Amino acid sequence: MTAHTHPATRESHAFGAALTVAIVALALTTGYIHLGLGSLLFTLNAVGYAGLAALYVIGSLAPHPLVARFSWFPRMALAGYAALTIVAWAVQGPYFGLAYVAKGVEVTLIGLIVVDVFRVYGSPVRMLRTAIASVFGANDRGMAAA
Repeated sequence: MTAHTHPATRESHAFGAALTVAIVALALTTGYIHLGLGSLLFTLNAVGYAGLAALYVIGSLAPHPLVARFSWFPRMALAGYAALTIVAWAVQGPYFGLAYVAKGVEVTLIGLIVVDVFRVYGSPVRMLRTAIASVFGANDRGMAAA
């Protein structure tokens, strides 16, 4: 089962490339903001964003069948990481101007990832089915055994 279910056109490739660039730019932007905050926790958060941005690029562009099989992972991981960062900030702060900018970037990042999921898979449910099939196998018997 492949991620791309619709015939690709030149416009869809251009839109996908622009969307990937925007997602990576937002991930690196919020990572840069966190890097400038100084503590080990914020530095590790920045490293996490940089690593997930790199995985996103690999998952979006690499033509290798194994990478294509797991191209759902960077999308889920980056969206989850951004959501977790927002929740952690809401619980413990700090609540200052730049933090609100970073949260706005992260909410936008999650929104663009959702757009990308619809573009590639058609729906979040189809992405989830693709993820399950890529991990446990494409047939029902293999999924039941897991």
